[in-house]
Amino acid sequence: MARALYIHWPFCIAKCPYCDFNSHVRKTADTEQWRDALLADMHHEHLQTNSEEPLTSIFFGGGTPSLMPPALVAGLLREAEQLWGFAHDIEITLEANPSSVEAANFADLAAAGVNRVSLGVQSLHDEALRFLGRLHGADEALQAVAVAQDRFERVSIDLIYARPGQSEADWHAELARALSLGTTHMSLYQLTIEPSTRFATDVRQGVFEPLDDDNAADLFALTRAMTAAAGLPAYEISNHAAPGQESRHNLTYWRYQDYLGVGPGAHGRRCETATVRHRKPENYLAAVAAQRHGIAEARALDRDEQASEALLMGLRLAEGVDLADMARRFGGNPAALIDQAKAQFYLDLGMVWSDGDRFGVTEQGMPLLDALLGELVASDLVAS
Repeated sequence: MARALYIHWPFCIAKCPYCDFNSHVRKTADTEQWRDALLADMHHEHLQTNSEEPLTSIFFGGGTPSLMPPALVAGLLREAEQLWGFAHDIEITLEANPSSVEAANFADLAAAGVNRVSLGVQSLHDEALRFLGRLHGADEALQAVAVAQDRFERVSIDLIYARPGQSEADWHAELARALSLGTTHMSLYQLTIEPSTRFATDVRQGVFEPLDDDNAADLFALTRAMTAAAGLPAYEISNHAAPGQESRHNLTYWRYQDYLGVGPGAHGRRCETATVRHRKPENYLAAVAAQRHGIAEARALDRDEQASEALLMGLRLAEGVDLADMARRFGGNPAALIDQAKAQFYLDLGMVWSDGDRFGVTEQGMPLLDALLGELVASDLVAS
């Protein structure tokens, strides 16, 4: 069983207009204060874990964790190894902006122990990057990818597509160029307009119109076809990798295994308990100072809720879920986890597949994943 650790660094230089993550713009951050707070939070999580199972992955997310001093990253990793121990092949990922300033730290971050980097390239066109509020240019991003490939064992890049007015020809050319860079993992996200973002305000005010659903579906199909042909098939609805290069940390989430979350706004699932930290950096620091951890809420999950979450996460994966294994983990009958009438209906339509105890969503069904999940997961699980 995997055990993962997520560390959230909440600070960014600027807030992107599409972003609804827990990120904050601050002029300065007291490195010593943040080191002490994150270490205290880690120690609390260690006290809550009741086995000697080592960490199989660590993920520094944000925010922009590549803004962290490499010495801070190194110190957190040393403490994590002392507390839990590391699996011999531990994956340690850090999210980074592809700027020349942050790329200059890549050698020191690799020396600190980071062996995988996830670069927020987002686009290979300067005009699109300006629209997305990114501070780097396309050439700078390409240079950062090259530096990352030289410094880290594994490199992933993020791109955002289905932008306003984007055609199939435009995306085909951009994705082909991205695939030619030779990274072994790509996270390819359709632009979504999230509430409480600047883009949501822009759409309400008529500043721009999102790409319509039909065209977005065409780009989704093109994405799946091109990445599969290039040897990076989709293993999750938005994530593509060469065989063996999947994000082991994210697979821990999608396979509903234990993960510990520390830092502002971080979520965790461990020992059948859901945890969430205080979101605002100042509130998080105050909580750690008062109680030696940053938890805002810790809630026990009943078996039905765990089963529902496991299905909602696992059905995002191309590998689907093992219903018999879930029944063993959470109790009950495997057939009761899925609405059998709806499953047969969508099986006949070719939108889901079934193979013994395994059940999943097909290529044809993936564009409608959210709607399918609402139909397939047994209503008594969702209601609980």
